[in-house]
Amino acid sequence: MDVMIIGGGIGGLAAALSLHDAGMDVEVFEAVGTIRPLGVGINVLPHSVKELDRLGLLGELDRIAVRTSSLSYYSRHGQLIWREARGTEAGYRWPQYSIHRGRFQNALLDSAIERLGAQRIHCGRRLTGFHDDGDSVTAQFSAPGDPAIIAEASAALMIGADGIHSTIRRTFNPGEGAPVWDGRILWRGVTRAAPFLDGRSMIMAGHERQKFVCYPINPGLVDVGLQEINWIAELKFDKCGEFNREDWNRSGRQEDFLPQFESWAFDWLDIPALIATSDAIFEYPMVDRDPLEIWGGGRTTLLGDAAHPMYPIGSNGSSQAILDAAALKCAVEACGPTPEALRTYERGRRPPTSAIVLANRQNGPEQVMQIVEERAPDGFRHIDDVISPHDLQAIANRYKQTAGFDLAAVNRTENQLPRRPDGH
Repeated sequence: MDVMIIGGGIGGLAAALSLHDAGMDVEVFEAVGTIRPLGVGINVLPHSVKELDRLGLLGELDRIAVRTSSLSYYSRHGQLIWREARGTEAGYRWPQYSIHRGRFQNALLDSAIERLGAQRIHCGRRLTGFHDDGDSVTAQFSAPGDPAIIAEASAALMIGADGIHSTIRRTFNPGEGAPVWDGRILWRGVTRAAPFLDGRSMIMAGHERQKFVCYPINPGLVDVGLQEINWIAELKFDKCGEFNREDWNRSGRQEDFLPQFESWAFDWLDIPALIATSDAIFEYPMVDRDPLEIWGGGRTTLLGDAAHPMYPIGSNGSSQAILDAAALKCAVEACGPTPEALRTYERGRRPPTSAIVLANRQNGPEQVMQIVEERAPDGFRHIDDVISPHDLQAIANRYKQTAGFDLAAVNRTENQLPRRPDGH
């Protein structure tokens, strides 16, 4: 085996597809017994969609996702601060997609099974340890809930795509401790409701201590006059404890946050109604980790949330994992399945992803809402009286450059690998 990937999430599956496309013999090892379509909505930005297009996945994304037309920021009074076009509406050659995380993961899984073969996707394999002898790396696996070793596998390279609680990351950084919590709690849900604005919009309202985000994630309901609308309600608290759960299965309660949003019924969106009619609510703390100086060693490295977990600001988490996969593919194509390839990959990806982690701690492009809250807490007559269009554009552009989706950079075609329409 050339490469074994630990973790069957979005990053791990994207890496499997990319490395298979580069001619590598790849296998994926996932801890859960069955990969199920968990989670709620995410956004996939044009620079990562560009990489998915090279793998021949654009048609499937159009079938299961919404092409985002715009992103708008509003004050807590429902007043428009800033609106910008997104994806192809903004001149990118590739769209931005709003999509259910589980459906996206399943689409990648189906493609991986088709291209790699079902026998190369191993579920119920939890990594318990590994050893690098210089020529290869050997991993040991147990079944969920049972420490006994039930399988071993060896490969030229091992990629840790095993999330924010990565076993591989902890092996290389044993003293790191728990993820860093900044006092914010997110409640997330999906509600079937009438479309808002143009039906393809993403909105954010509020400020640093109280925020609401929503966008549609399913193109399949338009004919019945409804959409699946993903929403996020966020509150910031004074830190008074630790939170150790960062998953998509922790149930939340409306009474813990809905009262704070009861007055947020605007003429363009009824936020309390959206929350109140959700089928299920998930709760988790907003956490990240400090950037690392190294991602691995020898024949092992990290990818996605295992390498650079970041606050869900700027819609960048999944997109950066996909970019990791593309960069890893390029490095392996240049150097083969060698430690040199992994160090080349790390040198290219570690600095920019570290910068995004730190930028997201400063609220990234969403800082415009906090600026308006501080300058005009009671609302405004004209946004130009509060912040200039030039400053708004500068904040947006600065984050795009930091996160790697500046329009000109994404649309450049030099040094691109040709897309394989069938993914083979």
